[in-house]
Amino acid sequence: MDSEHRKTVATVETTLPGHSRAYLERERRLQDSMNLRKPDRVPVLPVVVHYYPNQAKGVSNREMHYDMATRCRLWRDVIVEHDWDGGVSPLPMPLARPLELLGLNQLMWPGGSLPDNRPFQFDEREYMLQDEYDEMLADPSAFSVRKLWPRISSVLGSLPIVSSESGPSLLLNSTAYHLPGLIGGALSDPAALETLQRIIDAGREVAAINAESARYVTEMVELGYPFPFGAIALTAFDCISDFLRGLRGTVLDMYQVPDKLLAAIDMFVPWTIEQAVSMARMNGSQGVYVTLHRGAAGFMSNEQFARFYWPSLKALLLGLVEAGLTPMPLFEGDFTPRLEFLQELPPGKVVGHFDKVDRRKAKDLLGDVMCFWGNIPSSLMCTATPREVKDDVRELIETFGDNGGLIIDGTVGIPDEARPENVFALREAVNEWGVY
Repeated sequence: MDSEHRKTVATVETTLPGHSRAYLERERRLQDSMNLRKPDRVPVLPVVVHYYPNQAKGVSNREMHYDMATRCRLWRDVIVEHDWDGGVSPLPMPLARPLELLGLNQLMWPGGSLPDNRPFQFDEREYMLQDEYDEMLADPSAFSVRKLWPRISSVLGSLPIVSSESGPSLLLNSTAYHLPGLIGGALSDPAALETLQRIIDAGREVAAINAESARYVTEMVELGYPFPFGAIALTAFDCISDFLRGLRGTVLDMYQVPDKLLAAIDMFVPWTIEQAVSMARMNGSQGVYVTLHRGAAGFMSNEQFARFYWPSLKALLLGLVEAGLTPMPLFEGDFTPRLEFLQELPPGKVVGHFDKVDRRKAKDLLGDVMCFWGNIPSSLMCTATPREVKDDVRELIETFGDNGGLIIDGTVGIPDEARPENVFALREAVNEWGVY
């Protein structure tokens, strides 16, 4: 979730008095499960959904990126129909108009450069070159404005104050004598004025998106659905690998310039903590969703994980816990080889959402450490029968349900192409086997 969306997915339980009985029951059910206590029954809650709500209702993917009101209406209807135990963020996917206005090229979306019913995609590249580590480390703000922005935006790079790489220091010119000429000169060009107008228009679009999202969150809370988290965080390694160096570049860096990669990771760690804590405080929420992209088996060995990934991830999770927050990492990919690392986390303070993992090993190693959230395979959700889905839910309940530390979901939320009858089967299964 981008910074402009931080105010829109708040868990407003602390600000809206007089919650309904349904809200309090769902909130208690989730809190009991997350804290390794037996609830009245096993909760069912997707950590995220993308296009399942609109595809189930016959609405194009494109509309989800251009019409926030329709997106929120579909989200509401699907949550109520499936009787999930909480609300789902309305902003797991980018809204198109701000991206278009700012000419941002890191994302592709349906109705933009993709057909109307394709999912959105991230265009991963080496937006920072390997020989630019020193420049970025020396002055990350200047590097962002003068190097990174022009590479990811066809609009922002047209501002003279941004695109100039050899101009004098902004600090040197930050005086009453120089700023009028610096800013006035930069914005006197017609192209710069057009860019400024685009920025203003993007701000208005974001304000409208935020207002619609806030209405959705308020409505869901009034209908009795708590939101498990109101902040999102990335670990330091993923910030660098996802948005600066790309997977190929980061893998090369681990071998060719490991010290510079580690220095960048160390620089990012406090930023990742501060940003998540600030977002959670702003939204009045306790839960923090932590998306993990590169830490799974297949991306790196356990030795590399121990050196490059785990220290910053552990620091982020512990930093959130120390701030009184509940980290909710989504362990994308196979995390079975990493389970021993996760044993180092404080018991009952972290909620782990798992994609692919050896369930029995996870129970043996982490059963007293963290609530298990997940992990019905997408293949079952999309191609199996409801009975097969229910049988897999039953296996999860039999494996993890003894201490109550279980929340049912798909591997990474509800797949776009999931059969509605299989999504209903999640809730039906816990009614059959998950009532304590």
